[in-house]
Amino acid sequence: MTEVLSAGAGAGTAAGTGARVPVVPGFARWPGAGSPKAEGKAEGKALRGRVPRSAHAELALDAARPGALAAVKESNRGRIPELTPIRVGRMAATPLAFLRGAAGLMAYDLARTPVTGIRAQICGDAHAANFGLYGDARGGLIIDLNDFDETVPGPWEWDLKRLAASLVLAGREAGADEDTCREAAYGAAGAYRRTLRLLAKLPALEAWHAVADEELVSHTDAHDLLGTLERVAQKARANTSGRFAARSTEETEDGGRRFVDAPPVLRRVADAEAAAVVSSLERYLATLPEDRLPLLARYAVQDVAFRVVGTGSVGTRSYVVLLLDHWGEPLVLQVKEARASALLPHLATAGFEVPKEGHEGRRVVLGQRCMQVVSDLLLGWTTIGERPFQVRQFRNRKGSVDPAALAAGQIDDYGRMTGALLARAHSHTADPRLLAGYCGKNDELDEAVAAFAVAYADRTEADHAELVAAVRAGRIAAEPGV
Repeated sequence: MTEVLSAGAGAGTAAGTGARVPVVPGFARWPGAGSPKAEGKAEGKALRGRVPRSAHAELALDAARPGALAAVKESNRGRIPELTPIRVGRMAATPLAFLRGAAGLMAYDLARTPVTGIRAQICGDAHAANFGLYGDARGGLIIDLNDFDETVPGPWEWDLKRLAASLVLAGREAGADEDTCREAAYGAAGAYRRTLRLLAKLPALEAWHAVADEELVSHTDAHDLLGTLERVAQKARANTSGRFAARSTEETEDGGRRFVDAPPVLRRVADAEAAAVVSSLERYLATLPEDRLPLLARYAVQDVAFRVVGTGSVGTRSYVVLLLDHWGEPLVLQVKEARASALLPHLATAGFEVPKEGHEGRRVVLGQRCMQVVSDLLLGWTTIGERPFQVRQFRNRKGSVDPAALAAGQIDDYGRMTGALLARAHSHTADPRLLAGYCGKNDELDEAVAAFAVAYADRTEADHAELVAAVRAGRIAAEPGV
């Protein structure tokens, strides 16, 4: 082990002690880590000279930008062909739905906007509908980001701008006036900034666990959301594997259970395909902490079905696996194909390192664990054939707020709450002192992000109109309402 003489700040040294200490791999990798608390903020503040906070209002679309139709067709590449019309139909439903399925197109645009260079593990698809409730190991409910298909280490600004733009679109869909829509985006950026300032003032361990769910409403002044959150929580508590199995399976002659076809969303699969999925679970078990294995050893696999999911995920391979314990109580696992992140081709344009190729399911799982305060205890990954998959509990008391169904007086509350959650997630991998130092005390960043969000919402509405026109002209197949 190499020894160094500490001179205050500096990665790998015991800052300010003047003592000889070993360099320990894995420690003090953040810029400013191990330094006095003021230094991290100062470094962040200094970045404003290179990238003014007002610059984040910019949206410059270049001439090479793909059209909406071309982008949708490209994103359909590699998906199951007979399912892509369902995906197109869902994206054509509303501008917000288009945004949800167009993470790659927005990444193209974001790669041409200013960034500070501060790297965080980002969701990559942090639109307003990708926050929600889910169950923890003790039966409680957590609220957090809950979709990580696109997660990569990248610019924190991309997540914040995608969230803000989605809030404007959700408000417009809900019938809110333009000032209210803009206020939701402004509020999300403000809550993000204020939460980082709070976290930057705390010791590292306290900051990691700060802003507990029970504090979110008061922390973000989102009191108008209380009734909505309680209704969502009540539904989430009933959204379990048991309820799904009761509706989607039938008893077999030998006393077991099997899935019942419900096309086009749910269908049973051929024996060979089911066997391949079941065989992959052995590899999945090897990705779990060893203390989870005795729990899963109490279950036996009963059946496998293919299930269509999501908007952006439609056309990927996704299975549900039914397991029963010794009492006949069900547990359903989702085995979902993990494609390369749609953000990957655009990171280099923004000056960020492109991650080396690896198992895409592992990427999703590790990204999720980095960003969430509490993750699914059965989260893992596997491979079927040559395709990577992530594995997780299905219907783990999940619940979500539909941002487009909120009352006008609630959309800004929801914006502040999701902005705070996003800051909490980013602070796990980016030093909150750096981010807080850059974002600052005043609302200059908030104003810029809100202006960007309105402009990008306008752009998305035009993209959506292009897709709808292409569907009507027969240039791309769509199956609406599925």
